[in-house]
Amino acid sequence: MGDPGGPFTLVWTETFLRTARKFVRRHPDLAGIVGDVLRQIEADPFVPRLRLHALHGRHRGKHAVRLTYEYRIVLILRISKSEIMLLDIGTHDEVYRDA
Repeated sequence: MGDPGGPFTLVWTETFLRTARKFVRRHPDLAGIVGDVLRQIEADPFVPRLRLHALHGRHRGKHAVRLTYEYRIVLILRISKSEIMLLDIGTHDEVYRDA
């Protein structure tokens, strides 16, 4: 797909900051991967490795990227503003629960 307009700005929501801190405390072995994925999202969220995909149903308007096979990061992608609002991080079931 490719980069539609250069680097993006990450917008860190309070919820994401809280869940990310808890996530890294529970999974210290994944801290480096979290950092790598966030840098890649900021540079180009469309690289195939991230498997960026739109969500449906009650999560319509949001996207997710793959951190690992089991873990996801949920975000809102605003291409017109070159912003990515980080919303949640966790397992598939955790991030797709009712908000």
